[in-house]
Amino acid sequence: MKIYKAYAKVNIFLKITGKRGLYHEIISRFMRVNSLYDELYFLPKEEFGGRLENFYIRGNFSCETEQNTIYKAYFALKKATESDALEKLMRTHGVEVKKNIPPFAGLGGGSSNAATYLKMCNEVLHLGLSLNELALIGMEVGADVPFFIYGYESANVSGVGEIVEEFKEDLLDFEIFTPNIEISTPKIYQTYRRDFYKPIDGFKTQELKQISSQEILKNMNIRDANDLFSPALQEYKHLADNYKQGLHFSGSGSSFFRVKEN
Repeated sequence: MKIYKAYAKVNIFLKITGKRGLYHEIISRFMRVNSLYDELYFLPKEEFGGRLENFYIRGNFSCETEQNTIYKAYFALKKATESDALEKLMRTHGVEVKKNIPPFAGLGGGSSNAATYLKMCNEVLHLGLSLNELALIGMEVGADVPFFIYGYESANVSGVGEIVEEFKEDLLDFEIFTPNIEISTPKIYQTYRRDFYKPIDGFKTQELKQISSQEILKNMNIRDANDLFSPALQEYKHLADNYKQGLHFSGSGSSFFRVKEN
């Protein structure tokens, strides 16, 4: 039984660059969190006590199976490949997930799970899909999935999440603080568009793409680094009770983070 790690991420910065229909285009630095990950593996159905659904997943999830990103990834992969082997695998095996990444926290747990499941299936079933092909399938599930498909430690992510460019730098070690507040990402973006919309231009975008994560965290405060912090504070007042000077905000929240001191 091989165990696959689905790592968390933090957004070193997240800036809005424009709109694309109902979506927002971004420029963001994603960095992998090596110390925080979920664990995924396949188990024969008999080991789940005889559960025989066509798709079975077990883990401490806060959503129904139909809303689970792994479930969505299965159907996206099935649609893209029409693989009989994939259907057979999920008839005979379930997916066990040991959850460590908190949900609704801006740490990419759901997207990382989906990406890891796609890579597991590609490896186990010898589907022969490239990372680019897996990333395209992953986009059907969620905007952050491509970052986790490529497996970079640090990357500039742009467009609506589909453009992932590796950024060569030392991986940082983070302390993460996640308050017990479940944040709705769509709600935060709606509030941003309504009350805070102020996209940055191409010059600022290029500048941010070239600055190291360490410099960003040292020189930008929480509001300047993440355009979603102010709308998140407006919608979830209790967030303010959990903020301390020197912390940064990941994604649409609710997690705060800082670099661990040596």
